[in-house]
Amino acid sequence: MDRPITEPPRPGSSARFPADFGIRSLLTVDTEEEFDWSGPFTRDRHGMSHFTHIPRFQSFCEELGVVPVYLVDWPVATSPQAVEVIGSAVSAGRAEVGIQLHPWVNPPFEEEVGAFTSYAGNLPFALEREKFFRLRDKIEQAFGVPPLIYRAGRYGLGRDTASILREARVPIDSSVRANFDYRAGHGPDYSRHPLAPYWVDSERALLELPLTTVYWGMLRRQGRWIHPLLGRIPRMTGAFSRLGLLERIALTPEGVTAEEALRGIDMAIDDRLPLLVLSFHSPSLAPGNTPYVRSEADLERLYDWFRRVYMYLDMRGVTPTSVRDILRAVSH
Repeated sequence: MDRPITEPPRPGSSARFPADFGIRSLLTVDTEEEFDWSGPFTRDRHGMSHFTHIPRFQSFCEELGVVPVYLVDWPVATSPQAVEVIGSAVSAGRAEVGIQLHPWVNPPFEEEVGAFTSYAGNLPFALEREKFFRLRDKIEQAFGVPPLIYRAGRYGLGRDTASILREARVPIDSSVRANFDYRAGHGPDYSRHPLAPYWVDSERALLELPLTTVYWGMLRRQGRWIHPLLGRIPRMTGAFSRLGLLERIALTPEGVTAEEALRGIDMAIDDRLPLLVLSFHSPSLAPGNTPYVRSEADLERLYDWFRRVYMYLDMRGVTPTSVRDILRAVSH
């Protein structure tokens, strides 16, 4: 019997890629409404104004030779403006579209809104399933293509999410944020999950692409047990990083400097990961929507982060890829 998707996979579940696949990178965009990250979850207090900034980002990606994966939620899939902006790139093959479920803004609205229910995997199975299928169907209707990849909002997988994805014939999940533990906020624990892509089920119908987060420093091989201990004393986490002992690095421009990301890329390559999964949230493409981009200067730093990261990836022989290319590679 297969393990729940929230648990680490069994040994031998690693996905195998052909030799000519090399090492590649995938850029995922949590494409969502604007809301107050420090406030309570609400059904209606959100905006969509940052979508006027998406064309600049899409053009930027095309110049880099990157096919971004827009993981869209309900407010995005039901916004004519958002669908027009993203859909033209998807239709031209210059972008891909996937699913991101924010349950608090996704019908049907049967649960009480709060921190616990903000993780879709914490909902009753029937409600998680119904929300998911309504969103999946809306995305296919809006963009004209079946979405092939899923990310649970807030990385909130549940024990039965895999069965929903298999039923929907969505072949890829990318909700596992390896080396992170969200149990303190009612979420899943991914601190023991692998970084390399793996099969969730024995039938190999569902592929997991964990977001790339590595440990750097002299103690990085012990990072999985040392870093959680440091988290109990925040000042120690910073001290260990400054001393070059241990640092957790996620491949995202949100809260991670370009210098840190380049070190993380080196560690991922040293660990022979076949795929590096980068991520960020679409509201960061306009100032004032997230804690990471408060000003125009912050926004330019975000774009500079991507320039430097992709230049370094190219120098290290890591090429951009797409969801479709990944599926073709693992099916061989």
